[in-house]
Amino acid sequence: MLNRVVIVGGGTAGWMTASYFKAAFGDRIDITLVESGNVGAVGVGEATFSDIRHFFEFLGLKEKDWMPACNATYKLAVRFENWREQGHYYYHPFEQMRSVNGFALTDWWLKEKPTERFDKDCFVMSSVIDAGLSPRHLDGSLIDQPFDEGAEEMHGLTMSEHQGKTQFPYAYHFEAALLAKYLTQYSVDRGVKHIIDDVSHVDLDERGWITGVRTGEHGDLTGDLFIDCTGFRGLLLNKALEEPFISYQDTLPNDSAVALQVPMDMEKRGIRPCTTATAQDAGWIWTIPLMGRVGTGYVYAKDYLSPDEAERTLREFVGPAAADVEANHIKMRIGRSRNSWVKNCVGIGLASGFVEPLESTGIFFIHHAIEQLVKNFPGPDWDATYRNRYNDAVSHVMDGVREFLVLHYVAAKRQDNQYWKDTKTRAVPDGLAERLEKWKTQLPDSETIFPYYHGLPAYSYMCVLLGMGGIDVKPSPGLALTDSAAAQREFADIREKTRQLTETLPKAYDYFSQWH
Repeated sequence: MLNRVVIVGGGTAGWMTASYFKAAFGDRIDITLVESGNVGAVGVGEATFSDIRHFFEFLGLKEKDWMPACNATYKLAVRFENWREQGHYYYHPFEQMRSVNGFALTDWWLKEKPTERFDKDCFVMSSVIDAGLSPRHLDGSLIDQPFDEGAEEMHGLTMSEHQGKTQFPYAYHFEAALLAKYLTQYSVDRGVKHIIDDVSHVDLDERGWITGVRTGEHGDLTGDLFIDCTGFRGLLLNKALEEPFISYQDTLPNDSAVALQVPMDMEKRGIRPCTTATAQDAGWIWTIPLMGRVGTGYVYAKDYLSPDEAERTLREFVGPAAADVEANHIKMRIGRSRNSWVKNCVGIGLASGFVEPLESTGIFFIHHAIEQLVKNFPGPDWDATYRNRYNDAVSHVMDGVREFLVLHYVAAKRQDNQYWKDTKTRAVPDGLAERLEKWKTQLPDSETIFPYYHGLPAYSYMCVLLGMGGIDVKPSPGLALTDSAAAQREFADIREKTRQLTETLPKAYDYFSQWH
């Protein structure tokens, strides 16, 4: 029986894996997690997809259980500032795209143009965010009650299985280190063996399979399945098993980041319930509001900017509050391992792959990988079918996200320096160039985006194309012959719902302060 799992590395990836395995398999599996006491967290994984709620539901955790312990807040969208031009912004929200007479509402927007803001005309969330509001009322009731009442029919589905059925209206921001700490306690309480030690050697048998890892103080740790959560080092997968790494740098040049954790009076500042990505001369700055501090960082390409210049720019962007805050400089490995599951080793998290955190995909990659591993868990015969299916799923997700991120740069109107000019002439991944030609005549739909599951529905692509402004898009010709009365009613309904919500929802800070 295959039931001994050794997880090498802690952090978000290691402890999400350990806790999910315990929730899935209970005492039928023996889990040991070994992590170094000397390796710091990367510290850029603080924003998520809305699907992450299924992770917490699977563990049996409610928001009031874990959110206060992780200084967590709600994330209703990503806000893109200055990608089109200085002073411009738009939202990519978590909100189901409405359709009228078979056409997406964004298609009708291109024809009717109620205002110049597609994100406010087509979505309710944009105005809710601008007002700094919570998607839940103070009594906990949700903006759209059916999401709570209809949760049962979604229970037990993986992320890929429920995509398209619904769009939950928010994701989360949280302190990644505090979430890892919370999940450590959750896992240890349920029987995970936790060892703090350094792994000095990986032992292989004559086939090249891992038999154990050697530690400084706890000797050899043996197991059947080994999970590599050692981050960019890829200690097991890339170093011991020598699995090649496929770089995405030819299409995504940002390879560095500098991050700050800035204490702030959030009651005074207020919480804008979204992740903000503000374009800069050689990349972009993220801003993530938490309870008690703001997480921020500059993602940039070192070919265009030095680390010192990046840190200076970031500190100036934040202002006086950043003066005494220690900066964390990060060298990012952009791309993916050729295969994330090799022999009896599975890389999860940064060891598997990473793209810049422009759409908060890091923790999504971890969650998706864990779901797929449970779904394709090996038997004693190590049937390669499960491994191949897992590797296909993980590769498709990362390659699809790569395409989606490249689209941001290709579609951004900004061309005010060499960095932004180069984003228009750089190579694009196979398939994207062909898709771009289609989107110039008709907005993306489920048939014309990246064909495999990668967590991003067609409306996400619509938001990028309409928001970035660098690619001309047209309404479908058929709309010219179609009565627009139903679309006008839909736009009016959004305006009315927006008015009601902005008058009744509490401020985001006020909602969370009642928990603290």
